[in-house]
Amino acid sequence: MSRLNAVRDFKTRAASLLPVLALALLLAGFAPADAFAQSSVRPPDTAVSSEAGGPVGGSVPGDALGTTSDAEVWRAVRQGVSGTVSIPDSKAGVLVQSDGEDWRLMRNGPLYDYLGLAMIATLILLALFFAIRGRIRIEHGKAGVTIKRFSLIERTAHWLMALSFIVLALSGLNISFGRDLVMPLIGKEAFGPMSGFLKFTHNYVAFAFLLGLAVAFVLWVVHNIPNRHDLVWLAKGGGLFSKNVHPPSRKFNAGQKIIFWLVMIGGLSLGVSGWALLFPFEHAFFSDTFAALSSIGLDVPAWLGLPEPPYSVIQEQQYNSLWHAIVAVAMICLIFAHIYLGSVGMEGAFDAMGNGDVDLNWAKEHHSIWVEETLDEGKAPRGTTHAQPAE
Repeated sequence: MSRLNAVRDFKTRAASLLPVLALALLLAGFAPADAFAQSSVRPPDTAVSSEAGGPVGGSVPGDALGTTSDAEVWRAVRQGVSGTVSIPDSKAGVLVQSDGEDWRLMRNGPLYDYLGLAMIATLILLALFFAIRGRIRIEHGKAGVTIKRFSLIERTAHWLMALSFIVLALSGLNISFGRDLVMPLIGKEAFGPMSGFLKFTHNYVAFAFLLGLAVAFVLWVVHNIPNRHDLVWLAKGGGLFSKNVHPPSRKFNAGQKIIFWLVMIGGLSLGVSGWALLFPFEHAFFSDTFAALSSIGLDVPAWLGLPEPPYSVIQEQQYNSLWHAIVAVAMICLIFAHIYLGSVGMEGAFDAMGNGDVDLNWAKEHHSIWVEETLDEGKAPRGTTHAQPAE
């Protein structure tokens, strides 16, 4: 009887545990599978753990330190050190191009100020010179006869250079000074399209300027070789600062020869730097030039406070833009003086590039040796004499 009661008691307790077992099985179905996949087998001591996970908070997986400190890494990044990248664009290897800020500060600061002051100072000096010296007259008056000074092809080369240079100067100055000087006058809506058009024009008119430069060089280089008469001309200041002084010269005097070589060298330099700006990241003109100068003992970067070459492609572009602006403004100042003497500054000078003929007395006063050589060749003056010829 007691045994039968024990069986009944067991069945009762088992029935009461069924809900608990069902709940336990239900919870087990939602448990992570890897919780049951863990093995109780201990791995060997030489096994590599896979529990390090990915980088957290910028740290290297596994907390490996390597051989370079964080300070050294970020110093290299700040200094623009180029790393290795797997994409085709190698320029992406530079995370921070800190020289870009130096370039921006230079371009918008000292360069902007000094270039603007240089042009203003040149115009002021020319105005003072005109106020003091006045217009340089033909002392013996016009002879009334003319002599051929420049041929049609010579004048064409000159005006091709001159007109294209004016377009280049105006469009280039708009890039540097237009935002501050032009945009407040015409508004942003007009300044944007105008600047885009001028930039497009600048890029293509440059080739016309270089063509004129090349033709002028071929035509005039033989006449611009220095000679002993140039020393006399320079010693007397070309007669520009005093009356009754007319140093002898051939087709071009020493002053014109100086302008010729400055225009040729400056124009070529503008062409090279402009080409590098037009086709960026393809040339290393500054690195190559400084390396060549260094081979003969001229450490130009040290003189200018620049880092040692070779330079990155970005640095090359920055130096090209600065050099292009400096040389361009230097040539603008030079051309200011050239335009002054060829127009209001000297009587009879414009005719040389106007119709190619100049008054005989003007030619004798400013290019006496050339006049003698021309007359000896049998090229007689044209017209009739109305005034006393120059001595």
